[in-house]
Amino acid sequence: MLQHPQIDPVALQIGPLAIHWYGLTYLAAFALFFWLGRLRLRHEPYASITQPRPWETRDVEDILFLGVLGVVAGGRLGYCLFYQPAYYLQHPLEVFYVWQGGMSFHGGLIGVMLAMVWYARSRGRPFFQVMDFVAPCVPTGLAAGRVGNFINGELWGRVADPSLPWGMVFRGAGGLPRHPSQVYQFLLEGVLLFVLLWLYARRPRQTGQVSGLFLLGYGVFRFIAEFFREPDAYLGLLALGLSMGQWLCVPMIIGGIGLWWWSGRRGATA
Repeated sequence: MLQHPQIDPVALQIGPLAIHWYGLTYLAAFALFFWLGRLRLRHEPYASITQPRPWETRDVEDILFLGVLGVVAGGRLGYCLFYQPAYYLQHPLEVFYVWQGGMSFHGGLIGVMLAMVWYARSRGRPFFQVMDFVAPCVPTGLAAGRVGNFINGELWGRVADPSLPWGMVFRGAGGLPRHPSQVYQFLLEGVLLFVLLWLYARRPRQTGQVSGLFLLGYGVFRFIAEFFREPDAYLGLLALGLSMGQWLCVPMIIGGIGLWWWSGRRGATA
């Protein structure tokens, strides 16, 4: 079995200032989004100069700024509401203690969607055209976040068969080998989802179909990965033996299929 390398979560210490690896993965995620967003400007319909308001680099910057706000606010509120509502109802001020950890992807997604609603309305752009622009640029950020999870030795997997070659012992998780579920999620929700979405979005699609594929793809990959990830101790497994993460993916999968089908039937072009 393998031993988790137990990497120091502090990447750089300068006097009282500590720079954590997890913070650096967030910076990497934002940088990747900006780089990929500029590449998306070369794809149709965003490369078209015949639109009422042509897309430009400033749009990428504004979307990134609003997206960061949506991720942080939505991710934190989503964690508090989805995973520990009773605790935070009793300790409401701790909702703002973001340095203690606790972020939810599904909450962050809702936060980003609300931020993009505001952006689309303020710029006079179709909402799903904006979301189709954003969707292929997101998985690399998710991959960066899973790297941070692995470095911190958190969100480890369920106990694995001792014969599993890559079974790993994590500090604080007992002495049994576990699935390195952070790596699974890095490969599925990050790398594979990015490749599929990027290739799919390179060709003109009906408005909303790229967003629909993102919801479907992430929902399916996260649902699969959750079978190998240790459920949160304070929740355990819920109805039908599924985790909270899996139940939150169900509406994503259904919504993704519905959005992709509806967009194709509607026949609206970006």
